[in-house]
Amino acid sequence: MSAETVTIASLGAKGDGVAHGADGPVFVPFALPGETVSIAKVKNEGTIMSFATTSPDRVQPPCKHFGPDGVGGVCGGCSLQHVAKPAYNAFKRQVLIDALKSKGIEAPVGDIFEAHPHQRRRLVFTVRRREQGLVMGFMQAETHHVVPVEECPIASDGLISRLDAIKIIANAAGAEHFRVTVTETTTGLDISLDGLRGGLGDQERRAVTNAVVKLKGIARVSANGEIVIEPHKPLLDFAGARVVLPPGGFTQATHEAEEHMAALARAHIGKAKKVVDLFAGVGTFALRLARASSVLAVESDEKAVKSLDFAARNTQGLKPVTVEKRDLFRRPLMTSEFKGFDAVLFDPPRAGAEVQCAELAKSQVKKIVAISCNPLTLARDLSILIAGGYRVDHVTPIDQFLWSPHVEAVATLSKG
Repeated sequence: MSAETVTIASLGAKGDGVAHGADGPVFVPFALPGETVSIAKVKNEGTIMSFATTSPDRVQPPCKHFGPDGVGGVCGGCSLQHVAKPAYNAFKRQVLIDALKSKGIEAPVGDIFEAHPHQRRRLVFTVRRREQGLVMGFMQAETHHVVPVEECPIASDGLISRLDAIKIIANAAGAEHFRVTVTETTTGLDISLDGLRGGLGDQERRAVTNAVVKLKGIARVSANGEIVIEPHKPLLDFAGARVVLPPGGFTQATHEAEEHMAALARAHIGKAKKVVDLFAGVGTFALRLARASSVLAVESDEKAVKSLDFAARNTQGLKPVTVEKRDLFRRPLMTSEFKGFDAVLFDPPRAGAEVQCAELAKSQVKKIVAISCNPLTLARDLSILIAGGYRVDHVTPIDQFLWSPHVEAVATLSKG
């Protein structure tokens, strides 16, 4: 370890300050461009010891768990609470622009759709049982230490106001080390206990059940994907289609971002008669698109497929929705299978849709909507489609992971 004084030149893709050292770049978490800081340096990483100058873009973090003096490092859930909103938005938009440029893509990139406090409807807590009692919170960055959470400005009021209830249920599970995923649904909280070695024993199942019976606003508790108690079906609303969220099922982090992404997709797809939704999940986009178009929804997860299919068959006013269970990484839709379709939407995991895009690029589908939570894999996938004759009409950065370096994006493409 050595002590140095450095001046921060820029923010890196992970939100760390980047200084140019004699031996290459030095990454300094919680430092901002223009700041001169004294750091303790290990290899190419530095820890802030003191400030010689501070940036006008530095603001007081809104959460007491973030860390003293805006230097962070206490709660590992957020990394950018110390950045003023204009600089924060510009950083996230630039992350997307830089990813596109890395593949030679110059496309119109719009203003970022902003995330705001108290919108996140899904959180994942880490639980540890200690001698002094149960500790539930977020992992401190670069450690195995769990920071107990008493407040969380990113979380919805309906979720964070139930911290005590969530902790009671976690305590009843009896295990020493596991995760608790909590999703706010229209019918109450969906609580998933995961990473339980051997699952729940009979005594623990009874304890969890008794705890839920005494509490209000709990829709379901599951353990390692198995339902323990379900007072109400946990429902999500996709433009009037009510979908049962499978245990541990995926949903977008904020309702507001989800609605905006869906609106962008609908606007681009327009009056397309037949649409394919790839990596469709529980129907976040498919069921909305089905208000105007017939939809083929393709998804690999069996529970998600069943939820989507049930919602489609029990929602009035939808065009026909066909649901297919298919692993698109192993068995992508072939070029010939896109014949007759007017538009395609895909929203893959972080790994992207490289193999699927290779087939889609050779198709004659006129309009594509590409949604991604990883700008780098999105850029790669778009470059494949561009090589196949598509043009990128527009890209919109979406912020639904407030105060983190992660940025979502919606890209619209056309051919012909």
